[in-house]
Amino acid sequence: MSAVAWIAVGSLVAWVWLLVGQGFFWRTDQRLPSRADPDVWPSVAVVVPARDEAEMLPVSLPSLLAQDYPGAAEIFLVDDCSKDGTGDVARALSVRYGGLPVTVVSPGEPEPGWTGKLWAVRHGMALARTREPEYLLLTDADIAHEPDSLRELVAAAESGGFELVSQMARLRVASVWERLVVPAFVYFFSQLYPFRWINRKGGRTAAAAGGCVLLRADAAVRAGVPESIRQAVIDDVSLARAVRRSGGRIWLGLADRVDSVRPYPCLADLWRMVSRSAYAQLRHSPLVLLGTVLGLALVYLAPPVTLVAGVLGGSAVAAWAGGLAWAVMAGTYMPMLGYYRQSLWMAPLLPFTALLYLLMTVDSAVRHYRGRGAAWKGRTYARPEAAPDQ
Repeated sequence: MSAVAWIAVGSLVAWVWLLVGQGFFWRTDQRLPSRADPDVWPSVAVVVPARDEAEMLPVSLPSLLAQDYPGAAEIFLVDDCSKDGTGDVARALSVRYGGLPVTVVSPGEPEPGWTGKLWAVRHGMALARTREPEYLLLTDADIAHEPDSLRELVAAAESGGFELVSQMARLRVASVWERLVVPAFVYFFSQLYPFRWINRKGGRTAAAAGGCVLLRADAAVRAGVPESIRQAVIDDVSLARAVRRSGGRIWLGLADRVDSVRPYPCLADLWRMVSRSAYAQLRHSPLVLLGTVLGLALVYLAPPVTLVAGVLGGSAVAAWAGGLAWAVMAGTYMPMLGYYRQSLWMAPLLPFTALLYLLMTVDSAVRHYRGRGAAWKGRTYARPEAAPDQ
């Protein structure tokens, strides 16, 4: 067989393995597990790190204020050195809508060694602990919750005996680029961290979605968070690993009633979102980067390329193997497109989207070695030190 045919066959074999051997990552049925209302509803402190979120808060904060929770609950919004009046907006919304009590604090500029929003999370958790809550809900300022969201999260944690329950908020898919890139982002995430493996009791895989994490307060103390993950660029995955390593049981699934309201209208916006942490995900390793690029090329780019090459070059094996691999790829992507209510005809475009992610990952590495490091909300962390859970 020709080299093209061997590549096509290799890609097909990889897709057959991914179809059945990677925790059925492509299925979208991991939703909040079976749950029942507890006899006594535990107290909850909601921690919202917010940096320059004055535009998002009018859409997201009222949903937290309106939580229909039977137990004691309070919101702690941490204004992380915002320049757009985030704290004032939060106070005004609290007065306007009422509901859960809100405390707004401003911790000042972060100390060295703290990345991203973790400095704000640290202060929010410290203040929340003065109320001695049983649970902490860590949620971003761009996340909107249905009125029963907190109730359902707590019921799931109590019923299942979970120390951490996290939901992957449904991201916005309004612009053309959002429709092309966002479902694939969640698809790739679930391929890297299969939800079934995460949710398996005694499993080793650990991940969470930072926009919506319900965490037992005593589990946070045992895991030493957020101090133990203060240098982590990918803070949600690092948080889940810390909790699991300390003996806690975790759960992650797709959300039905938790949504991100942050817009990503242009490709550049999505590019920054992915490239900010892509190389950190690879532990800043050139060898892992090379393997990732080659793997993405074999798994996602080879099927359409070998199909076309096989047809033009008269290689039936290359054409059939490449075509079948492409078909399996598209088939595994359809459930995620359905979850995002997008046309299933977009499934064959996944190789093009994968090429974009490949380029974003390479760009993330280039930025790292040029000393730009990871950037978040106007802060740049040049050449971050390796952290245990990055």
